[in-house]
Amino acid sequence: MVCLGNICRSPLAEGILAHKCKSLPVEVDSAGTAAYHVGNAPDPRSQYIASINNIEIQNQKARALESNDLEEFDAIYVMDKSNYKNTLKLAVSNEQRSKVHLILNMSDPGSNKDVPDPYYGGDDGFKLVFDLLNEACEIIKNQLESELNV
Repeated sequence: MVCLGNICRSPLAEGILAHKCKSLPVEVDSAGTAAYHVGNAPDPRSQYIASINNIEIQNQKARALESNDLEEFDAIYVMDKSNYKNTLKLAVSNEQRSKVHLILNMSDPGSNKDVPDPYYGGDDGFKLVFDLLNEACEIIKNQLESELNV
């Protein structure tokens, strides 16, 4: 899961998908394309919206996306077109480029919609982001269950 600073959207996406997939043999992680907040916990508003949905993300720490992430992970879900472009810059092969997806294309195929960045907005923005990511992550979980024959 990738966003800009790895403190708002991608930690929520990581927490939501990890929660949904806790019984599956998958690893879920998140990172940012900018190193603004490396080592910081998720934004308190992201922590709050996660916690009221019984998802704990407070122990996550922001980190920067690295080129080896495109090798290590089977899928890279990005929150918006800007981070999509920045993630693709790290790819060294067509195989790695094919792993990068706009996350909202999971719930709205071909729409190429961005998950809005709630950082400068109010609490309603975090609820909207949670709802958008929750829907997309449900589809990802269902696909994983199908692929893993679970």
